[in-house]
Amino acid sequence: MDLELKGKAALISGGSRGIGKAVARELAREGAAVAITARGVEALRATAAELEAETAGRVLPVSGDTSDDDSVRTMVQEAASQLGRIDILVNCAATAGGLTPPPKLLEVTNEDFFADMNVKVRGYLRVIQQVAPHMIENHWGRIINVSGLAARQAGTVVGSMRNVSVVALTKNVADELGKHGIGAVTVHPAMTLTEAGAGLIARRAAAEGISEEEAKKRIYEGNLQGRVITAADVANVIVFLCSPKAFPINGDVVVVGGGVPRAIYY
Repeated sequence: MDLELKGKAALISGGSRGIGKAVARELAREGAAVAITARGVEALRATAAELEAETAGRVLPVSGDTSDDDSVRTMVQEAASQLGRIDILVNCAATAGGLTPPPKLLEVTNEDFFADMNVKVRGYLRVIQQVAPHMIENHWGRIINVSGLAARQAGTVVGSMRNVSVVALTKNVADELGKHGIGAVTVHPAMTLTEAGAGLIARRAAAEGISEEEAKKRIYEGNLQGRVITAADVANVIVFLCSPKAFPINGDVVVVGGGVPRAIYY
């Protein structure tokens, strides 16, 4: 299937690792020019060079901090200037979850709350506000906001709130910008195996006195098919959602988790 992505230009926040990096790889393979952003300049440049060599595509490193207004403004201006346009935005920049136990309800501090919300929810909004005028000018665009299944279950107070907020943001974006040919979708990955997985597995195994194989199973294989979901698996779905062929999917949520046991969501 031709996803009609050749000649498109994409901006990916949080693109130096994990799901963002995997999305950049697949978009470049499909012929899109890609700008990846993150705060760590050296990791960003290394990722861009790696992906360019691997895909023979165009992958540009553009440093930026989604928690800061001025940084986001400069980041988007630079990406648009170098790419000539921005057709696709994939928001991935967020404080990583699952690396440490989340604070309980009575333990949540102002720092826990505002830092997380500022990077993910307000950060996504910042980038959208800067990118949307470019898409409006082109009369087309796709915005994918990567959230997470904490939106649909309790157990992490701030994680649930931030991810539900991303869903609300996405729907508002879709409703307001649809008349300009711009679509927006939220993607909820389940626990996804990325570069950070080895460390997480080792810490879980040590903490619970179990083997690393058992720890991996408990963290990543709780879906209906009992299979590990990788960053590449999530990226394949996101890249389709970036495509003009995915225009009927708009303002809604797509879950990439292999099927959540028992839950009925409607």
